[in-house]
Amino acid sequence: MDLLRLYLIAGIAAHKIYWEVTKRRVPPAPKTTPSLMVRAIKAVKVSILLAICVQVLLPWTVLPLSSDPAPFVFAGLMLYTAGLAMAIAGRAQLGNSWSDIETPGQVAKASLICHGLYRYIRHPIYTGILLAMIGSAIAVSVWWLIAVALIGGYFIDSAFVEERNMTRLFPSAYPEYQQSTNMLIPFIF
Repeated sequence: MDLLRLYLIAGIAAHKIYWEVTKRRVPPAPKTTPSLMVRAIKAVKVSILLAICVQVLLPWTVLPLSSDPAPFVFAGLMLYTAGLAMAIAGRAQLGNSWSDIETPGQVAKASLICHGLYRYIRHPIYTGILLAMIGSAIAVSVWWLIAVALIGGYFIDSAFVEERNMTRLFPSAYPEYQQSTNMLIPFIF
């Protein structure tokens, strides 16, 4: 189980490091005093990261899925790995068209990305993070699925905010793109 914890924490660290490195490659938005909303978003982001770390580091006996957890641990790890890969690939495919959730709509070089994962879903980063969180909850403890559901609501709300911003940026192309893709889950209405 220590190897599992190490793998989960390493994945979280790799994801966070990748985000911070790529975030610095995008030219910064104009400096402004952070609003209360931006500070709240930062607090939510830090809370999510801390919750995931706590989830991984807590004892494994808290509400296990079964007395033989091996199949659940394996399935959870597969979802976790696929989710991290999807989130990182989605971020890489955006390039400089990515905007931080704290400053939505402030993009250095905005272009509508419709290739790669974005051919199938409009928010593969959110889908990937949610998959990774579900996977780690299945591998560790069903109790954490409650937290995933709450955080999932936050991501869905953020996706709707991004949809409005994208419609403003691309008034004719984005609605057309919305009709040809799904928001979070590919091939599902």
